[in-house]
Amino acid sequence: MYLETKEIQKILPHRFPFLLVDRIVDGEEGKWAQGRKCVTANELQYLGHFPGNPIMPGVLILEALAQTGAVALLSQEENKGKLALFGGVKRARFRRQVVPGDVLDLHCELEAQKGPVGFAKAKALVDGKVAAEAELSFVLVDNGPEDENAGEGPQGS
Repeated sequence: MYLETKEIQKILPHRFPFLLVDRIVDGEEGKWAQGRKCVTANELQYLGHFPGNPIMPGVLILEALAQTGAVALLSQEENKGKLALFGGVKRARFRRQVVPGDVLDLHCELEAQKGPVGFAKAKALVDGKVAAEAELSFVLVDNGPEDENAGEGPQGS
């Protein structure tokens, strides 16, 4: 699997400034994906995190990992048009700072799924060194204003 930004946008509803995956460089539908995020100094979060010492927020690294996994999941024919919402994050660890100029290599492997609920292991690397890792859970929901769960439950990823 190889996807450029426009192809990713056909799968994920995220747009600027919240689309955090620039490219999917490899993967297998419904199983795993490897993405890439080029961290640049002109991203909005660096206006306040932290002025004069820009560091990518850990929650945005987790979001980039979740979006990478969502591409693998939502690429499956039976999941097209759905949303993958965060169900939870476990064992998140941040091993190094991520700063403008870094390239985040994002790996997300879907481990189990029962109905609309699933689990994944995710890891973000910079120059081959682990920057962050976590276990993610997700819930698949229908995408649309008619969704009876809109505004409730797990948060969007």
